[in-house]
Amino acid sequence: MRFYVVVDTNVLVSALLSKHDDSATVKILRSLLGGLITPLYHPDILAEYDEVLHRKKFSFGEDDIQVIFDTVRQYGLAIEPTPTGEILPDADDQIFYEVTMEKRDEDARLVTGNLKHYPPRSFIVTPAEMLAILEENGILPASNP
Repeated sequence: MRFYVVVDTNVLVSALLSKHDDSATVKILRSLLGGLITPLYHPDILAEYDEVLHRKKFSFGEDDIQVIFDTVRQYGLAIEPTPTGEILPDADDQIFYEVTMEKRDEDARLVTGNLKHYPPRSFIVTPAEMLAILEENGILPASNP
């Protein structure tokens, strides 16, 4: 089974900042880099990734950022979404939502650490919820309690 996922920028930032290899955001990033999930993207999503990940306050290494971009471009699926008409609190989040909606018929999910930025929908999940989905489907081994 293929898992289409739109990864919100905050998930990538949290993963790169994390000091814990077992954090949910780190596991999501590893799943992306390891090809266990298929990223959905649009040039506007890549532009946001680029802008945020290059902020001086984070000091992320260029090599780390480039690996993410290369993986998304090489293994991801570029989507040109149809506007949904949904109004979100932050206009910058619109593209993440609309790209996800474009593949909802294939069970795409939006993974975010900021659920309040989006309407309450079952396909908008936290990193921990996405990990549980991957575990339930045998994509990842079950976490130890």
